[in-house]
Amino acid sequence: MQLIFIRHGKTEGNLRKAYIGVTDEPLCEKGIAELDRTYPKADIVITSGMLRCRMTADIIYKNVPHYELSGLNECNFGKFEGKNHSDLDGNEYYQKWIDSMGELPFPGGESMAEFKKRSVSEFRKIMFWLENENVNTAAFVVHGGTIMSILSELGDEGKSYYDYITDNGEGFVCKWEDGKCRNIMRL
Repeated sequence: MQLIFIRHGKTEGNLRKAYIGVTDEPLCEKGIAELDRTYPKADIVITSGMLRCRMTADIIYKNVPHYELSGLNECNFGKFEGKNHSDLDGNEYYQKWIDSMGELPFPGGESMAEFKKRSVSEFRKIMFWLENENVNTAAFVVHGGTIMSILSELGDEGKSYYDYITDNGEGFVCKWEDGKCRNIMRL
């Protein structure tokens, strides 16, 4: 099965380079305009439960059946939610989090380990269903962190979480085979 992973289009929070996880922001005008390009075709679309992903999927895959899974939502950034680096500069816990390479839990939010486990677990469940439905091509219109979690855990290339950073409206295509994401290529 072919899989397409697309990070949602830009929001106002993305323009400010803020941590936007649980905030249910819509796409901004710039984000909508940047989605005006050709994407690979899909038989089915899976989105997170967040408005920015649903809007992106509606633009890119207007007439394709959509399924929403909140288990694919972005990380809960807790007290960092809605803030950017400048807002958090001088925050002792933020500096500790940076120094830990993101391994410490977000204060009042999820740890990276919890987030990755949730994302990958939800992805495995949906893949079981898609395989039983004999789907040829599935698109996942989700969040950057969700994509990074899935591909770093289930990719066959041995790459790390941060190797799969992608811009808004961008992503990856790969082949799902034997429980692995194989031949991962950027869109």
